[in-house]
Amino acid sequence: MKSVFKFILNTIPRPILIRLSIVVRPILAFLLKGSRFTDPIDGKSFRMFLPYGYGNQRNNVLSPSTLSLERHRLLWLYLQNETDFFTATIKKKVLHFAPEQEFYKRFKKQTNIDYTTTDLLSPLADVKADICNLPFEDNAYDLILCNHVLEHIPDDTKAMQELYRVLKPGGMGIFQIPQDLSRATTFSDDSIVDQKERAKIFGQYDHVRVYGRDYFDKLRSIGFTVIEEDYTNKIAPELVEKYCLAKGEIIPVCFK
Repeated sequence: MKSVFKFILNTIPRPILIRLSIVVRPILAFLLKGSRFTDPIDGKSFRMFLPYGYGNQRNNVLSPSTLSLERHRLLWLYLQNETDFFTATIKKKVLHFAPEQEFYKRFKKQTNIDYTTTDLLSPLADVKADICNLPFEDNAYDLILCNHVLEHIPDDTKAMQELYRVLKPGGMGIFQIPQDLSRATTFSDDSIVDQKERAKIFGQYDHVRVYGRDYFDKLRSIGFTVIEEDYTNKIAPELVEKYCLAKGEIIPVCFK
């Protein structure tokens, strides 16, 4: 199964995968029903989660029902337990980059947010836009979600500056990235052009860097106040396992 999923991820373009997954998802959820693991986004339980990874495949990480990964489930729990994202009575303007399927319909239904999605290629994007040249006004959004996007962007400094520009003073952004916390500094090498080699070194064929611990300071250099939220340490260990979270993953919570 791992080799099949790896082949699919590395050969089928992402926009097509998004459309195909809408058909496949309910079938997988039915076949894998059980009680060992639970997806906190929809509350459904399964005997196993699916493997995932463009390079090295990780076992039990892809939820059969929502297709969420560890980072998505962690973000959901953080928004649910630590913010008023779902409960605020004053409507907030939310900008969501590269909207994930597991969030898209749920966020769209929320009446307490004014929800806009954006991306260059995603069929779920309301606004097709370049993150380095956004068509939005200054200080426009109360909350920005931009998760696992910056590692794809050659000029991530410009992208971060644009995120800062369109965030309201006092607003919050969550900018998750794949991060190697054993690295002090971020690694990139434009001379590596072979897709298989890029997947091996950067974790995915279309990534341009591996972020190290200096990622947080780079966000601070743009102007953000950054909280390095080690949220899995605030969750009971048995739930970390039950929800298939990545122990020690840091959520970068940014304020303007």
